[in-house]
Amino acid sequence: MDSFETGRLIYLAVLGGALLLWFLLYNRSSLNKTLQHISVWVLIFVGTIAAYGLWGDIRRDAAFLATVDDQAGTVSVPRAPDGHYYLTLTVNNAPVRFVIDTGATDIVLSRADAQAVGIDLANTSFHRTALTANGEVRVAPVTLDTVSVGPISDRNVRASVNDGRMEGSLLGMSYLQRFEKIEIAGGKLVLTR
Repeated sequence: MDSFETGRLIYLAVLGGALLLWFLLYNRSSLNKTLQHISVWVLIFVGTIAAYGLWGDIRRDAAFLATVDDQAGTVSVPRAPDGHYYLTLTVNNAPVRFVIDTGATDIVLSRADAQAVGIDLANTSFHRTALTANGEVRVAPVTLDTVSVGPISDRNVRASVNDGRMEGSLLGMSYLQRFEKIEIAGGKLVLTR
């Protein structure tokens, strides 16, 4: 910052200080009420900015939720903006968000999701290997007590826990084949029992 900009900054600070002093002296009889009004307007301004900043996340999460039709036995999963299909299943009474991956053989849980559903990783043996797009990784075979989406529930479901780094869990063909039909059309993936 050069000397001219420094001078302007000092001038603006002095001017702002003078205006603030004038405001406080002019409103000293109702200062408490004035400060309350200012606080309310500051909160409204901050709330508006926060809502605007979060609106994209709120809209994305609300618009890309799966719907389950009990009577038709279908699960309709809209395509997310990144081109993937995400489905949140209840695994051992805990919600887990999966990316649907027809290239994966099994349900593959990340270490974090495995812990969230109650799998004791300290006593889990990662003795198998799997070939992934990122190369060979160690995995541990596990059995999930329950896997549910809405009223559709399965018991004793085979899965694997990946010992490598994963962004999220994969919903592979071993689970998808439990449905009679898998259809992708109109930006939706529909699973039918």
